Amino acid sequence: MSIRRIGLIVPSSNVTVETELPQLLGRAGNVFSFHSSRMRLHAVTPEELRAMNAQRERCVLELGDAGVDAVLYACLVAIMAMGPGHHRDAEFRIAEQLGTGGSEAKVLSSAGSLTRALTDIRASRVALVMPYLEPLARQVVAYLEAEGFVIPQWAALEVADNAAVGCIPGDRVMAAARSLDLTGVDALVLSCCVQMPSLDLIQQAEDEFGLPVLSAATAGAYSLLRALELPVDIPGAGSLLRADSPVTV
Repeated sequence: MSIRRIGLIVPSSNVTVETELPQLLGRAGNVFSFHSSRMRLHAVTPEELRAMNAQRERCVLELGDAGVDAVLYACLVAIMAMGPGHHRDAEFRIAEQLGTGGSEAKVLSSAGSLTRALTDIRASRVALVMPYLEPLARQVVAYLEAEGFVIPQWAALEVADNAAVGCIPGDRVMAAARSLDLTGVDALVLSCCVQMPSLDLIQQAEDEFGLPVLSAATAGAYSLLRALELPVDIPGAGSLLRADSPVTV
């Protein structure tokens, strides 16, 4: 069985995506290796996000050297803070840069992966739990609304320090989800951030709330498997990743 190499472009203070994605894809019945390139980031603020995004080209060059099969730009809010639809431009530019070096790697972003996953499960009304300060959280809401989703309920945990985001306890995430009115909602994004841990909560939340529950991490895993034309069948991580096809709501 051949090894699929996954390239990750991550904030320097992010530790969760490199934990949750290998755990998820390790259950998928294929062999993966993971190769990260890091962009300096400490506080999740517009200024630091812009400075971080400026480091992208170096990261792309480094991952191109590793001969990866797919690249995931793993910072959802860094893309969404740049304005509506920016994941398309970012993915195109990364693919273009890789292509100049002869790489045909599939290029994805956490922002694009989330919108694709929500589209594939036909969710139109979506609730969100996010770690961000309220101004950035509102930008995420606006971004998804520009993609055609209705966001009737959302919660922002107001954590600016990105290292602290990686330590938010699961009971706080679930308490935020329980505070939302999920009546008429098609799906819940339990962690609209690849740094806020939620993998252990996805199936529990889906069972409790009775609707599809996903996260930036599960959406990323789903998109990577689809892009690499591999079966989607990962148990215990929500209906998005179960039985080779997303649930239809």
